[in-house]
Amino acid sequence: MWDPELAELRRRRELAERMGGEERVARQHATGRLTVRERLAALTDSWQEIGALTGRAADGGFTPSNVIIGRARLDGRRIVVSGDDFTVRGGAADAAIHEKQILAERMAGELRVPLVRLIDGTGGGGSVKQLEEFGRTYVPYNPGWDQVVANLGRIPVLSLALGPVAGLGAARLVTSHVSIMVKELSQVFIAGPAVVEAGMGESVGKEELGGWRVAAAAGTVDLVAGTEEEAFALTRRVLSYLPQNAWQPPPVAPSADPADRTAPELRELVPRDRRRPYDMRRALDLVFDAGSVLELGRRFAPSVITALALLDGHPVAVLASDPRVYGGGMTAQGSDKLARFVDLAETFHLPVVHLVDQPGFVIGTAAERAGTIRRGARALAAVYQSTVPWASVLVRRVFGVAGAAHRPHDRYTFRVAWPSGDWGSLPIEGGLEVAFKRLLAEAGEDAAALKAEIAGRLEAVRSPFRTAEAFLVEDIIDPADTRPLLTDWVKDAYAALEPAPRSTTRP
Repeated sequence: MWDPELAELRRRRELAERMGGEERVARQHATGRLTVRERLAALTDSWQEIGALTGRAADGGFTPSNVIIGRARLDGRRIVVSGDDFTVRGGAADAAIHEKQILAERMAGELRVPLVRLIDGTGGGGSVKQLEEFGRTYVPYNPGWDQVVANLGRIPVLSLALGPVAGLGAARLVTSHVSIMVKELSQVFIAGPAVVEAGMGESVGKEELGGWRVAAAAGTVDLVAGTEEEAFALTRRVLSYLPQNAWQPPPVAPSADPADRTAPELRELVPRDRRRPYDMRRALDLVFDAGSVLELGRRFAPSVITALALLDGHPVAVLASDPRVYGGGMTAQGSDKLARFVDLAETFHLPVVHLVDQPGFVIGTAAERAGTIRRGARALAAVYQSTVPWASVLVRRVFGVAGAAHRPHDRYTFRVAWPSGDWGSLPIEGGLEVAFKRLLAEAGEDAAALKAEIAGRLEAVRSPFRTAEAFLVEDIIDPADTRPLLTDWVKDAYAALEPAPRSTTRP
């Protein structure tokens, strides 16, 4: 009875699957990029499209909407996906794209499942060519942005830049928990080279303006992949550390790495010369489950290390410092990086493990111009507002206000120190001259000898064992035992989790 309509339905679905047509699909492939449908097939186990019939029919033909949304399975987990179709008007928005994007955001948020956005285009208000077609302009607004923002507090949101991404597309990319781009294939900018040249008189290429080197160093993206396939693999890996939503704990899986494995190599990691750096990432590899450390934002604020990792199969959020960059000191950008990462841990109930070697805030005129102390205080607030279980391993230095951010001190946290621990309000090397300035000045020619004598006295009380005697640090441990102690702690940490959405504010 309904054969004609069913035939028309099949025809329209077939036309939708052709996207922008053979020529534009070929053009997409010529740039080295997959089509959105190829991407969805490569990313997911399976997916079910919603709104395939959305588009424009004219003269017997059919042009589909240039965004595809649907429900999907990824490593067996339910997710929602949305993807820009660059073969239809370069992914720029039309009347239907807004509603489909909004539906994807609302669907993911209300079903409480992760959302993955595949962004390839501007995703904004379209071209100025449309003004004549509409016969009017409009006051800008971001459709469905309430859902975009709300999702940050309720579900994992991952966004992938898979081509040139500008305007609202770039805003959608960064309004996520983890953003990923592909080397040489994608660029991210507020406005593209042509608009920049017209508006600013600056002639610049796409890579120079918003290529992966620029975006990663600026903290615009968290991960950089070599290929689209690698970007999809990173997406699956990031989601493996995160729960389905803010109402659930992170997923725990069996680990092949023994929980009681010791690491004697850690005993030799920190040099006796306090001025010498070492490889903190080596410590991460030895402490956490083998091959489980996934660092986020490595090129941005590199003195601060932020990573996802596993402890005996339990996902945790990892903080550390890289003593090879500013001695591991906290910069203004590093403060922003730390605060955002602690918020991620808080949102998705990831216990925090902090391997501490913090000499303090980076100082000097550049640090003051960057507003380091204000941004540092915001990071300190993030730490103190966190409610997830927290473990701190004092590897070497813990100095000043930045050092005080190694844990929230107002509640119970697990804390141990290595014998290499060194802490205080100021390092002796920098604080001695300030504290004894007048005395040294009065010593005249004997100042050097007096300084050496004072340094010797202070060095005698510098031992971490003196601190342990006063119970100002809970325990000093053999570094080799760090992993067994943390794998034992993490079980208690997970037992204490109280999954529920969190709301945080920052000064």
